[in-house]
Amino acid sequence: MPAPISIVIPTLNAAESIGPTLASLTPGLFEGLVAELILADGGSTDGIEAIAAEAGATLIEAPKGRGQQLAAGCAAARGDWLMVLHADTVLSPEWCDAVRTHLQGHADSAGYFALRFDDPSLPARLVAGWANLRARLFGLPYGDQGLLVSRTAYRAAGGYAAIPLMEDVALVRRLSLRALPATATTSAARYRRDGWLRRGARNLTTLCLYFAGVAPEKLADRYARSR
Repeated sequence: MPAPISIVIPTLNAAESIGPTLASLTPGLFEGLVAELILADGGSTDGIEAIAAEAGATLIEAPKGRGQQLAAGCAAARGDWLMVLHADTVLSPEWCDAVRTHLQGHADSAGYFALRFDDPSLPARLVAGWANLRARLFGLPYGDQGLLVSRTAYRAAGGYAAIPLMEDVALVRRLSLRALPATATTSAARYRRDGWLRRGARNLTTLCLYFAGVAPEKLADRYARSR
């Protein structure tokens, strides 16, 4: 039986940070889960081509913007399942068992991982706790929690929209979701830079404005100006 999963990672000058992410995926290759690795790049100037070649990945060039990059990467995928990860997200060792169980028993649902930050502080634990609660109660995992979805369900949901922000929320709202018993640890660099409270409040406000009907383009502009 061929390996079922195409892993898609959007990249933009991520050569220095993507190493641990790729290393955490290695068990999936040995266990016959991963068919291919696709890096959907938005115009990097950091030598990502060499990283892709060394990892045996397919490098796809796409217009800059996570929604457009992910749409291009998923369109190029050949696996029956897609697993989308951010370039600074590291999966816990048990991800293979969690994913295999999902594929065998929950083929009609998409899966996402529990969020953790690479920061042991109380603010980091609180923000991650809220993200995991939001995902379970409202079916709204963000992209840094990863997404495992069959190609059939992905296409039926319309795929990733070519929008500059909220592409992850726009897609998961159209999917049936299940939490996977494994962890996605992501970088806390942006929270440390902006402040945990300030960035958390900005993210929540952006989500609320999106649900209120504000266009993603206006949200992206507002988000950029508030940095």
